[in-house]
Amino acid sequence: MTRFSANLGFLWAELPLPQAIRAAHGAGFHAVECHWPYDVPPGQTAAALAQTGLAMLGLNTARGRSGENGLAALPGREAEARAGIEQALDYVRAIGCPAVHVMAGFAEGDAAARVFRANLDHACRLARPHGITVLIEPLNRHDAPGYFLTGSDQAARIIEAAGHDNLRLMFDCYHLQIMEGDITRRLRQHREIIGHVQIAAVPDRGAPDHGELDYRHVYGVLQDLGWTRPLGAEYRPGRPTDETLGWLAPFRSPAGRETP
Repeated sequence: MTRFSANLGFLWAELPLPQAIRAAHGAGFHAVECHWPYDVPPGQTAAALAQTGLAMLGLNTARGRSGENGLAALPGREAEARAGIEQALDYVRAIGCPAVHVMAGFAEGDAAARVFRANLDHACRLARPHGITVLIEPLNRHDAPGYFLTGSDQAARIIEAAGHDNLRLMFDCYHLQIMEGDITRRLRQHREIIGHVQIAAVPDRGAPDHGELDYRHVYGVLQDLGWTRPLGAEYRPGRPTDETLGWLAPFRSPAGRETP
């Protein structure tokens, strides 16, 4: 059956991270993920994960200065980008998390492409001995105008050229539906390089129970493709998170947890 991860960057975002992990467990999620947990000591995060039995699936590298959205493709900022990569890897190692999303940032052109490739190479080499996956994620031009990485084919070319088996695509259905559409064909096309899948309604980024995408169909395609890992619910609730979880009810067992 389809399982879900709660993205705590948006869900229960008003709670401290350890409390949000406990809230996600109580709501029936099988895993969690987050954006930038660095203000919380990793020991506190690890304790909440151990208490609930949830896995933290991934987190992001730092965004940079105010108004920035990552550093890895910014020429001249290589030292900061690599410090952020190392910070993220230290955190995931401390909490037993398997993946880091390396954020490209606002950039364009050949110089940005070269810097991004070099920083991803650095990240993958550091991550490999610890069994950690490095993720890259295309973002849509409306929510993140000027972001370096905007398409699944662009990401696939970067991954192929890098030559690292621990560099994978974060396939966010919300972003890619806006940029490309044709989501289920894209899932089939890129299945071999996908490291994580995220969901939200399009175009409002609400709960995944309305809008342009029929997620029931998407879940069926993913099952046909052999996808068994939790899908990241990364939507903006717009009101208290607990009031938005009706979409999750059909996937819960009678005891309240999601069906396996």
